[in-house]
Amino acid sequence: MTEKEHPMNGIGHFDIAGPDLDVLKRFYGGVFAWPIDEKGPGYAMVQTPSGGPDGALVESETAGLTIGIVVPDLDKALEGATREGGAIAMPVVDNGWVKKAQVRDPAGNLLTLIQG
Repeated sequence: MTEKEHPMNGIGHFDIAGPDLDVLKRFYGGVFAWPIDEKGPGYAMVQTPSGGPDGALVESETAGLTIGIVVPDLDKALEGATREGGAIAMPVVDNGWVKKAQVRDPAGNLLTLIQG
């Protein structure tokens, strides 16, 4: 899969979660013809057409859709999220591939913030 350029403060990734990864792979591969790249148990990358963000299919007990916003300064974005009524849902994690954190907006929606 090819790496795409993402504008700062734009959507750069999404996660689609559900309890059966094989069903999700068949659905998104079959309906939209998204290429799917298995990355390990419970996780597969998906590629959308040019201009759209790429994402992942994630095995999870519950269904969910989380968008990832690429930010120029992760710490500053976390400060802004809490200042504006949000809450940190997952502290900063650096897995060697990406540095990210998760916040909930004031309505409770989950967002992943990705260091650009």
